[in-house]
Amino acid sequence: MKERKNEAVFMAVVVLFWFAQYIYIPFQTTYLSGAGAAASTVGTIVGAYGMAQMILRLPVGVSADRVGRHKPFIMIGALAAGGASLVRVLWCNGVGFLTGNLLSGLASAMWISFMIFYTGKYTAKEQQSATGRIVMFNNLGILLGFTASALLYAKIGMGKICILSVAAGCAAFLLSLLLREPEATGGGYTVRELLCVCKGRQLWMFALVALIQQGVQLTTTMSFTNQILKNAGATDGVVGISSIIYMISAVLFAAFASSEICGKKGPGFWIPVVLCVVAAYCILAPIAGSVPVILVLQILPGMSTGILFSYATSEAMQGIPAEKKSTAMGFFQAVYAIGMTMLPAMTGKIIGVSGIQAGYLVLAGIAAAGAAATVMWYKRCPQKT
Repeated sequence: MKERKNEAVFMAVVVLFWFAQYIYIPFQTTYLSGAGAAASTVGTIVGAYGMAQMILRLPVGVSADRVGRHKPFIMIGALAAGGASLVRVLWCNGVGFLTGNLLSGLASAMWISFMIFYTGKYTAKEQQSATGRIVMFNNLGILLGFTASALLYAKIGMGKICILSVAAGCAAFLLSLLLREPEATGGGYTVRELLCVCKGRQLWMFALVALIQQGVQLTTTMSFTNQILKNAGATDGVVGISSIIYMISAVLFAAFASSEICGKKGPGFWIPVVLCVVAAYCILAPIAGSVPVILVLQILPGMSTGILFSYATSEAMQGIPAEKKSTAMGFFQAVYAIGMTMLPAMTGKIIGVSGIQAGYLVLAGIAAAGAAATVMWYKRCPQKT
């Protein structure tokens, strides 16, 4: 009973944390563009979120393994999520969003501890199912944030939307105080011994898959696709609905990823197939030309977030010793943060010179290359399928 209560509190913290992190996201790009920011500047601001994670995630993972505890890192993450939006409230401009995104990146760097805190109690066979579950609640928090944003943005504006983010971050912090964690078990390895886990080929391979998935998602669905919708004549309300469709799809596909039905095909099937779906989305979204068609297309990146990210995470962690998992997870998340940093900035520059379609075609090529690489990986390593 106590374990169930602890899990319920933890999942509530997860939902509130991601609500705080993403409630302002559907309108971030259009808000900054409307304030006069160039596409390249918007790309840099969006990419700052990933840059902070890229720098911090591996040190956070090593620190968590050394300390042997995760609750303090969860608490820091919740406070940073609320604090980031407090900065956005005080300076609701490009500088404020750049600073806020750096703080949000610090908050998301702590997601390592959220993941290990939850999945660490499950066996190797249960890892994919457990990963799918926590990703589902992660996406549920984002969905609730997007829904609130869609319903309220036109009425209350960006400043008050960010106040709701501050409130959610504070609530997540207060609830995290109630979490129960076993006694600390860290300290058995030196930093060098912990970092040796980062040499694993499988960890590298699926970190790169996640780099593509997360980078493309942040660049398109979370950013420039909203601009495509606005260019096609969509209102702010429709932009919000687009984000809701995407997140409902992500929640449902994450639930599917944790099911036995999905598990029968396995990662060797789903990872390359969904990467091809990502490539198709990048080709179709900028040429759709119709708001209803773009809204339907938002289902496709939901499949990417729900299935591809879950499988990439669980595959990367295969065979990692429990006492080194935070370091491995830190490395994994730091690598995909490179995609969250570089791809928005790169795409913003391409869009500024050659237009949105050119930027999206480059992303489609990257996703297709990832699909080809994973097909080759599973042909060489069929036992991993």
